Amino acid sequence: YDFDSMVYISGISEMEAIMGDDQKFIDDIIYTAKELNPKFIALAGTPIPTMIGTDFKAIANIVENETKIPTFGFNTTGMNSYVSGAYKAFEALSKRFLKRNDKESRAEKSRVNILGATPLDFSINNSIKSTVDLLKENDFDVISTWAMGSTLEDIKNSVNADVNLVISYSGMGAAKYMYENLNIPYVVGTPFGKEFANKVIEDLKEVKSTKENKVSYDNRKIDKDAEITIVGESIMSESLAYAISKEKNKTVNVISSLETDEKLLLEGDKIAMFEDDIEKCLKNSKTIIADPLFRPICPLDSNFISLPHEGFSGRIYRDEIPNLINKSL
Repeated sequence: YDFDSMVYISGISEMEAIMGDDQKFIDDIIYTAKELNPKFIALAGTPIPTMIGTDFKAIANIVENETKIPTFGFNTTGMNSYVSGAYKAFEALSKRFLKRNDKESRAEKSRVNILGATPLDFSINNSIKSTVDLLKENDFDVISTWAMGSTLEDIKNSVNADVNLVISYSGMGAAKYMYENLNIPYVVGTPFGKEFANKVIEDLKEVKSTKENKVSYDNRKIDKDAEITIVGESIMSESLAYAISKEKNKTVNVISSLETDEKLLLEGDKIAMFEDDIEKCLKNSKTIIADPLFRPICPLDSNFISLPHEGFSGRIYRDEIPNLINKSL
């Protein structure tokens, strides 16, 4: 939110879209790119180009050949959540810009990338700054933050990291790519609460040595009749559940209302992305932590704790979004 973003709509008419006039679209992109000279170009689809079968990857190849600017084509449909698109974007950046660094580089401090930082997940309430500060206080050198506050050069330098910290599911594609192709292991967990933040730090130090990936919240106590249910993004919700269970000695389960990998959820936790499904999952919940817009589908006799999330309710409750990073709950 601190600098201009070059985001444009195609501007083609309904008839041009239906008749597949790709050339006008291509010419407009090339003209704009030559005027503004961006570091890369990304083409993303919506429902109409999905219905008419627009080949974004082919268009991206044409644009790149003409402009010599790295160009991505994403077959997004407008029918999934922001998590799906961010996942694809970070993964594509990894594949395109990260090249193996065969030179042995030594550093006094452990080096880390933060993956999965989006303003829809962490808003502008200093959560990312607090995460960076936490890492620095524990002798980590933060190479890059994907993708709040880091330049493309910072992103390219990610190859020099010893370990990655994945703080939301959108960063998992990049984490897997870096592990499989660059031998950089990762830790999964958002450092909510004091105790869990300390565990995340311990896991980062351990994983740097073992080179074996780790999910920091995977040993949370499980109870099918949990006292608290959290609805939200999978990694953030699981991390908060762990923090609550440790600091407040409460049993917690999670409903992921966004796309995720089931392996990142603990036993008994669920994926439910539609209101009817979420409502059924919540019917016996005693205490519910979720974005305020979920309140109408919660049982009337439940204790509802509001935890606004910009990806769900936008800017409506932005002033009420707490920064829970490394803070006592």
